Amino acid sequence: MPTQILIPAALRRFTQDQPAVEVEAATADEALKALTGRFPTLQQHLFQPDGKLRSFVNVFVNDEDIRHLQKGATTLKAGDTLSIVPSIAGGAR
Repeated sequence: MPTQILIPAALRRFTQDQPAVEVEAATADEALKALTGRFPTLQQHLFQPDGKLRSFVNVFVNDEDIRHLQKGATTLKAGDTLSIVPSIAGGAR
């Protein structure tokens, strides 16, 4: 069973306006690489040039932040949902 990746509204223009994309992957890293392999213009918005996930991009497996699990090596099970949640900064002074 594939893993569903939920795409935030701010990034949907890079996924042909799809709110979710299904990929076959064993880990969070594999899922993100499969996603950016299918939608290459998304790569620069998720990853730094050295291949590391950008610091303002938060990734959750179900409701757990992968930073508190095994990061990119977090294992995915059938039916898991991966959510990409970009941090938002700013506001009124």
